[in-house]
Amino acid sequence: MRSTDFDVLIVGAGLSGIGAAVHLQQNCPNETWAILEGRDAIGGTWDLFRYPGIRSDSDMYTLGYRFKPWKSAKAIADGPSIRAYIRETAEEHGITPHIRFGHKVTAAAWDSATARWTVTTAKGPLTCRFLYMCSGYYNYGQGHRPTWEGEADFTGQIIHPQFWPENLDYSGKRVVVIGSGATAVTLVPAMASTAAHVTMLQRTPTWMVSRPGSDVIANVLKAILPAQMAYNMVRWKNVTMGQWFYKQTRTNPSKVREALLKRLAKLLPADYDLETHFTPGYNPWDQRLCLVPDADLFKAISAGQASIVTDQIERFESNGIRLRSGQLLEADIIVTATGLKLEALGGMSLIVDGQPRRIADSLAYKGMMFSGIPNLAQSFGYINASWTLRSDLIADYVCRLLNHMRREGVDIATPTPAPDVVPERLAMDLQSGYVQRGADALPRSGNRAPWLVTANYTYDRKELLDGPVTDEMVFAKARSAAPARVLEAAE
Repeated sequence: MRSTDFDVLIVGAGLSGIGAAVHLQQNCPNETWAILEGRDAIGGTWDLFRYPGIRSDSDMYTLGYRFKPWKSAKAIADGPSIRAYIRETAEEHGITPHIRFGHKVTAAAWDSATARWTVTTAKGPLTCRFLYMCSGYYNYGQGHRPTWEGEADFTGQIIHPQFWPENLDYSGKRVVVIGSGATAVTLVPAMASTAAHVTMLQRTPTWMVSRPGSDVIANVLKAILPAQMAYNMVRWKNVTMGQWFYKQTRTNPSKVREALLKRLAKLLPADYDLETHFTPGYNPWDQRLCLVPDADLFKAISAGQASIVTDQIERFESNGIRLRSGQLLEADIIVTATGLKLEALGGMSLIVDGQPRRIADSLAYKGMMFSGIPNLAQSFGYINASWTLRSDLIADYVCRLLNHMRREGVDIATPTPAPDVVPERLAMDLQSGYVQRGADALPRSGNRAPWLVTANYTYDRKELLDGPVTDEMVFAKARSAAPARVLEAAE
């Protein structure tokens, strides 16, 4: 009979979940664990999304795991290649047999008397000492989908990228993609070579930057050095460059704006209206900056295969979209690349000692745990850099915490802020629409460490790999109402 009680339950078998399992297996050999996956396949986001051109929006030397070198010549990888990389990792490390597919988690209830989570799944309850959420930050079952007047009058197909129809034939079709984010920027050039024409319809522009799909320096190093050594060097190179660029957007935004527009001008036709279509009213990285590998979007525009229209939707009509300006965008297929719907903890309800809890009412502890919620961590990566950079660090920290608890003979670890800690902002510090719409799914960042959520990999690396696991953490034993002790000093 399969066990239903574990030391650790990992929720989600995507990029973060498989990485977390490898860390746990290697660093916490005394812990029993399993992965609960709601779907029937490994891969998470990279298995769910199947729209044309699906790819990473950061390089695989930083999106890949620290312990598994990325060997392909392409630094900006397509979805199937990333999915294969995740599955290969799971197989190489013996993770796959520990995954329980079809176990969609709907609720988790904590009991301090027994120091156990009872986790409700589609296939029955399980219990654990520590719950490790690797379920991402958006709703897998529902994307953000506005509605428009006249949709019922449109005689073509309306598609959301999150639910792309298998074998959709768009060859020779007129396609309108509504949106200007990463999904739209990916879809437009991917469809343009086959469709009659693809139009990207945006309300406002998005900052975009092009970079080569392959990393020349990385490929040279891989040819002359051992794989892990070359990978480590390229990873640090890309992390350093990324951090430098992000810092420039914070300290010299006007110079970054000017530089981005100059680069765009070289990639588009000489008379192209950059002011209307590529100059947002906000600074770079106030919202997400879109990556255009090998300038594919700009090449499609220059070739006349694709175009950008910046306007408001008045209504849908039988043969397309009527804009507020009066223009009609004729279409056979309309793609609503209108964004994600944020969701806390995979949508599960949370109860602590009989009381419902919301993540939005909590402070984020080191960007991975929550004030007043014991024995629960969330893998949450970077928004301004590769997701895995922080998820790898969080996995290291969780292992350090579990080992500390086992060593000290304590069962419960509850992040507990001192009186001077106050919330300052959302933990996800972006002005993007999907972040503001989903504020109720996000914890708050505090005014000082360890409650300050940063976008700084160097800071987080020091804090999560070398910093204390005991600061402002209340430890207790099971069946004890009072905390066993409050440890403030470093290990």
